[in-house]
Amino acid sequence: MEPNAFSFDQSLFLIGSFPVTAGHLVTVAALLSVLLALAAARRARALHADERDQQLSALLAAQTEMQGRIAAMAEVFGTRQAELNQSLSQRIDGMTHRIGASISEQTKTTHENLRRLQERLAVIDSAQNNIQSLAKDMAGLQSILSNKQTRGAFGQSRMEAIVADGLPIGAFTFQATLSNGARPDCIIRMPNGQPPLVIDAKFPLEAWNAMRDAESAERRHQASQAFRRDMEVHIRDIASKYLLAGETQDTAFLFVPSESIFAEIHEHFEAIVQKAHRQRVVIVSPSLLLLSIQVIQAILKDARMREQAHLIQGEVVRLMEDLARLDERVRKLQGHFAMTQKDVEDILISSDKLTRRGAKIEALELQAVAPASHADKAIGDKGDRTVDNRVGQLKLRVVDED
Repeated sequence: MEPNAFSFDQSLFLIGSFPVTAGHLVTVAALLSVLLALAAARRARALHADERDQQLSALLAAQTEMQGRIAAMAEVFGTRQAELNQSLSQRIDGMTHRIGASISEQTKTTHENLRRLQERLAVIDSAQNNIQSLAKDMAGLQSILSNKQTRGAFGQSRMEAIVADGLPIGAFTFQATLSNGARPDCIIRMPNGQPPLVIDAKFPLEAWNAMRDAESAERRHQASQAFRRDMEVHIRDIASKYLLAGETQDTAFLFVPSESIFAEIHEHFEAIVQKAHRQRVVIVSPSLLLLSIQVIQAILKDARMREQAHLIQGEVVRLMEDLARLDERVRKLQGHFAMTQKDVEDILISSDKLTRRGAKIEALELQAVAPASHADKAIGDKGDRTVDNRVGQLKLRVVDED
């Protein structure tokens, strides 16, 4: 109860201790109203306090229950957390092992790939060195072909190498001088007193290079016309200088130092080829020249065989004489063998007789017989021979055979 509030009994006591008047009644009524209001307020506060206590008790119970649930949940969460940690640890360990094995295998594979890569790089380095060396050679070849004189020397050197490799020494001559003062690059001596074959290696390569390096169709056409004109002039010069009646063959070779150029000429400049054939000039590539050299080599070999035919016949005659003497000596040796064989057969007959006689002597028969007389008897020179005595009788049977 609040400290400044009056109870109802106290209020009645105070009212009874004062004299009652109308004004006092109004005051008392007002005071009673106030007191009743205060009592109602006090009872309301008491009810509210009880409700607050009940709510507080319910709240405490709910809090206790919540704490129990929180503790149970904490325990469950702790167990789950331990299980989760253990599972995560196992998975992490397994993953670590797999990752380690995978990294090890990958490292091994990487080392193997690096080793192979190093080997291939070594091969590539070697190939690069070869390419660099080839590039230097190509640069040198380009510098050679850039000069007309050196380019002619290059074509002539290829031709000379093919001829020198295919023919024997003495069957060819380089830079020989003809009766008209012309000097072909090579002449090949033919057999049976035939005139030599002339080979020219001065191909107009500068016109060909100009046609190949032309950037436009018009320049290419102009370069092709220049190349055709140079080829016709060169073929005419070969026919007029090197085809001499009775001194050279009626056909000459124009050597082209490249198979690709030879193919281009036959594909795009057929008129030049036909004109060269009409003037008895044959355009040959390195492979065709090599084939021609092989044919000439076979012809020279056949000619040498015919030249040496009488020597071969003489050798054959002497060989036949040696064969006849060998046959005679073999026949004499056969007669000696026949006589020796007869002597051996006679010796075998005598040996066989001796063997039989030895067998008969080994097969002597000793027979015991009863005593018949006191004298020995001998019956016959051939046949059975017996010896008698007082004790027993020995019978010796000998059969003589020639």
